[in-house]
Order: sequence, then structure tokens, then C-alpha cells
Amino acid sequence: MSKKSFVFRTAVMALALAGLAACGKQQESAAPTAAPAAPTAAASVAAAPAENAVGKSTFGKVCAMCHAAGVAGAPKPGDKADWGPRIAQGEETLYKHALEGFTGAKGMMPARGGGAALKDEEVKAAVDYMVAQSR
Repeated sequence: MSKKSFVFRTAVMALALAGLAACGKQQESAAPTAAPAAPTAAASVAAAPAENAVGKSTFGKVCAMCHAAGVAGAPKPGDKADWGPRIAQGEETLYKHALEGFTGAKGMMPARGGGAALKDEEVKAAVDYMVAQSR
């Protein structure tokens, strides 16, 4: 990779991270006002994301830096066309690529998303979180 390409990718990642940090702050302030909705519906909707709190947290801290913007070919959560073929390979393949890294025709995935300190369970939970958003 050339120095110019490295600098460009680093700048793109920094901008994506800054944007995500701002988005997170908006979501935190919006959550208290959204909570007092219909009791039964709100309870079931609120319970679903809590089931994979680790995945959501890991995604927000590490994975979103690339996946939210599609950096280096990273499939964006919710993009069914891009995720479909990956999901079809099975969760073990997705976990392996996320844990060990992968280079394919559409781009590359660094091992553990570049978060070397992440535990296997955190990486797998983040994969599960993104897959759930993309089915």
C-alpha cells in the first residue's frame, strides 16, 4: 500500500469515527424521550437490542469505524444484497473471517477488526449483531 493510500484510508477512518461519536451522543440524548411509549410494544422492542448488548457495544466501539461507511469493502449493516452471500457461507465462516482476517474480491477484513484486545466472544457477538441487522 502506498503512503498516499495509507494516509487517505487513515483520514477516512478518522472521519467515520468522528461522525459515529457524534451519532452516539445524539442517540444517548434521544433514548430517554423515546422510552415512555406504548408499554407492551416498547417493552418488546427494547428487549430485543438488549439481547446482544455486547455485540452492539463492540460494533459501536470497533466495527462501525469501517462497516458504517463501507471502508475497504466492509459490508454495511442492513445491506441485504452485500450481506446475503456472506451470511449464506454460515456463521462459522463469518466468525473465522472476523477473528482471523480475510482478503476477498470486495475488500479486506483485518483480524478482530483491528481490535487486537477483543475477546473471541466480543467479535462473535458483533458479527451476530451485524447479521441480525442484515437479514
